[in-house]
Amino acid sequence: MITLYKSSLLIIISTALMSHSLLATAGDRLLATGGVAQMEGAAGGGLTPWALISGYGTDAQVGGTVFYTQAKTNGGFELDSGGFSVGFNNRVELSISQQKFGFSNTVPSESARMNTMGAKLRLFGDAVYDQDTWLPQVSAGIQLKHNEDYDFVPKSLGAKHQSGVDFYLAATKLYLGAVFGRNLLLNGTLQATKANQFGLLGFGGDKNNHYQLQPAASVAVMLTDNLILGAEYRAKPDNLTIFKEDDAKDIFLAWFPVKNLSITAAYLDLGNIANKDNQTAWYLSGQITY
Repeated sequence: MITLYKSSLLIIISTALMSHSLLATAGDRLLATGGVAQMEGAAGGGLTPWALISGYGTDAQVGGTVFYTQAKTNGGFELDSGGFSVGFNNRVELSISQQKFGFSNTVPSESARMNTMGAKLRLFGDAVYDQDTWLPQVSAGIQLKHNEDYDFVPKSLGAKHQSGVDFYLAATKLYLGAVFGRNLLLNGTLQATKANQFGLLGFGGDKNNHYQLQPAASVAVMLTDNLILGAEYRAKPDNLTIFKEDDAKDIFLAWFPVKNLSITAAYLDLGNIANKDNQTAWYLSGQITY
């Protein structure tokens, strides 16, 4: 594990040392109210977008996040993801990221790169401050994805498209002091997608080539004022005849040593990937938020 995370830790530490200018312009929202960086760049959990807007900016401020994530499964598949997002007035979020997926010995020395551009709009509600109502914060989002290496592995597996667009609706609510005096966060997301393995294996397939609604859910508890334990589930479509695709699950621990720096470790269960079943991974993600 030390070897696996060496490069990501160096990036996290280097970014933290360069973050003094961000600290000076930090937003005024509460700790962790922008979530962490989701693997495709949106504010949320590691697996799925939440309704929260990136950064700590209030309705009169601009905030944002820079992140890097690395994971490697027990079958040797590797995922690197990095990017940034900006939140405007706690209302609109824009994000850009790139994911790189190494195919292990399934296709030696080959990988797929996917570029993702995202936008999110908070429709109504405030996950934190609307404590006098049961209504959650609700946001609508879109992620435009382009697989740069579609013509080699994804296309040969039966994927139909190089690019795809995911649409989602997310609802998030933070309940203050709900679990033995600790804060509880609940999130539900409904996503319309054609993506194979999040888009890393292209979009659509010989089995299904139409949009499907896929649910996702997250729950997290603040164990202390700067330590969050949570779990996530994200359903995924099964579009390719050649390989079965399973849903994704994780258990994560997010640590905020200071308000503007967070490090998230997670145990991830991806099920079947290509010709390898029971793929699990440890991943580490670091982010700077302002």
